[in-house]
Amino acid sequence: MPKIVGGLGGHGHVPGPFGSIRGPPSTRTAPTSSRPKAGFRARIPFDHPQTCPEPRPMTMAEKPHRTSGAVKFKLSLMMFLQYAIWGAWLPILFPFLLGYRGFSLEQTGLCLSAGAVGAIFGPFLAGQLADRSVSTERLLAASHFIGAILVFMLAVVDSFLPFILISAVYGLVYAPTLALTNSISFAHIADRDRDFGPIRLWGTIGWIVAGILVGQYLLRFSTPADGGPDEIAAAQDAGRTVAFYLSSALGLIMAVFCLFLPHTPPTNSDDEETKKLAWIEALGEIRLQPLLTLFLIAIPVSMIHQFYFVFTSDFVTDIQNAAGSQGADAFANAINQVLGVGGGGLMTIGQMSEIIVLAAIPFLARSVTRKQLLLIGLAAYAGRMAIFAFAPTLIPVLFGVALHGLCFGCFIFVAFMVVDEHTTPDVRATAQNLFNLVIVGIGIIVGSYFATGIVANWATIPEAEGGGMDFAKLFSVPMWMAIACFVVMLIAYPRNSKPLTAS
Repeated sequence: MPKIVGGLGGHGHVPGPFGSIRGPPSTRTAPTSSRPKAGFRARIPFDHPQTCPEPRPMTMAEKPHRTSGAVKFKLSLMMFLQYAIWGAWLPILFPFLLGYRGFSLEQTGLCLSAGAVGAIFGPFLAGQLADRSVSTERLLAASHFIGAILVFMLAVVDSFLPFILISAVYGLVYAPTLALTNSISFAHIADRDRDFGPIRLWGTIGWIVAGILVGQYLLRFSTPADGGPDEIAAAQDAGRTVAFYLSSALGLIMAVFCLFLPHTPPTNSDDEETKKLAWIEALGEIRLQPLLTLFLIAIPVSMIHQFYFVFTSDFVTDIQNAAGSQGADAFANAINQVLGVGGGGLMTIGQMSEIIVLAAIPFLARSVTRKQLLLIGLAAYAGRMAIFAFAPTLIPVLFGVALHGLCFGCFIFVAFMVVDEHTTPDVRATAQNLFNLVIVGIGIIVGSYFATGIVANWATIPEAEGGGMDFAKLFSVPMWMAIACFVVMLIAYPRNSKPLTAS
């Protein structure tokens, strides 16, 4: 019979939601057993030795007490490049298509949704490959190499049909990498509570840096000093093409860098249960609590996200102009000098607050339960939309933008941690991709149509009454959605949900 070694380094060290619990060394033996049937959730108490097969790359017992500095550096740089690639072009896509390519509003909306369509199908293939066939770092390298070519093509095509087709393929290739970078991080860190937050925040820094680079380029090279408003707008619309070239260059760098990431092989087993499709097995685990509640709530949360990303830039601009003071204008000009133009300006405050929250997650995770963190995130969603709807003045609105850090950090970020904790090692990459499908795929498609095609039409002020948008009506809808999600989470999410400690 094989010797069963308990915990980290044979000292009964098991990471849990409140930190790590250390027990005495264990040398007890246990009989071998076959893999549990689908849907069976094997749980082992904290004081019981663990039985872990060879994982993806280390068992919990083999993980070091601390993640090495070299691994942290590689994973942090991976996150930086991953989100810089996305952050270079996503904030400018809407004005680029409308202003420079001359697409209609309907065509622009379809292009924005095309990537999400690809994100729906990509996780099934990418997760299956990562969990069953190909090492994660090589899959990331191949995906980013192909993605770099595709995003370069987006910069040069000038007609609707090629653009939307390339966008869909790009979504198929790029969207799964968001979850795969999470998966490879979780596989190589010693303590997800302590280590993942500081690593993931470098993704937000990458997003900000890429956005600032594009904004500074537009400010310094695509803003004629003596041009009128129309001339400046046309020059900046054309200058936004550089965002796709930057993203392509970063993608090539990322493709090469991924080959030097820690090796993360797929699960290899002769067990017929293990050989079956990973996404089918992952769905069997997702249908159980707490993942069932989390996945269901993630869809309306992603829809709420769309209200923020589609309408906030124009809303903040209107609020700033309505302030009508020299102080407000000077403040905006100072922001532009630092952050550049054309990329959402003051909305960058949301990403800055995100960095602070992600840096604080390791400390919060030791004193606050997962459920409480998720509830804080949902409360922040509701509070942000309430401010936008009922306190539309400059300072409160900027505070609402800053709540983005709590929204993302305490819900989206923590949700990925929960998915990792409550799935078995051989399907974790697939489970991460399925959650990414909900957030980046289904939620964006449904949310885009709901926000722009239904609620926006309802909140539009008739031309006879002056025209424009009734933002109080518009933002009250996602506010009530967030409140409903909060109540469902409070009632349905298990109070004491322990992470899976055995495969």
